[in-house]
Amino acid sequence: MISYRLGHFLDRPLGPIAKRIAIDPNILTISGFLLTTTAALVIPLNLRLGGLLIFAGGICDMLDGVLARVNGRATSFGAFLDSLLDRYSDAFIFLSLAWYLGGRGDQAGALLSIGTMLGALLVSYARARGEGLGIDNHDGIMERPERIILLIVAALTGWVVPILWVMFVLTHVTVVQRSYAVWKRGK
Repeated sequence: MISYRLGHFLDRPLGPIAKRIAIDPNILTISGFLLTTTAALVIPLNLRLGGLLIFAGGICDMLDGVLARVNGRATSFGAFLDSLLDRYSDAFIFLSLAWYLGGRGDQAGALLSIGTMLGALLVSYARARGEGLGIDNHDGIMERPERIILLIVAALTGWVVPILWVMFVLTHVTVVQRSYAVWKRGK
């Protein structure tokens, strides 16, 4: 919802800075992935530090597209790589939260994290499959930017289980919204 409504709103204000950065946008994508993977390894040991690393990875993930578009370096492979590594990052974070919660004896919370991971992956799949059928499908209230923001808040505040419940419900609602959109537009 955030990315669909705001689109490339950072391109203009960050454009002058991005034009001076000579790094390949794919390097920034990979850096964000490595930061998020590190966050997943850190979360079971230090939840707040993990949240800060998710934030840093999210900054890289946000800036890679700006860098690519502003410098005319956007490619199909870059978009593919970004989407692919986003899915890995999401899965690693949710599995890490399951590990964190399970390690504290909260088996229900661990299962909740896995269920939320499933919803997050299906949100992305529903969009990709709809687009593969020629149906633009940005419907839904819980896309990746919202998930990343909520994951950062969960890790920094310690409100992991309540925030996972919100994400669990809203990711699966988003899958239903996208499924409905494909059904409606695909008749």
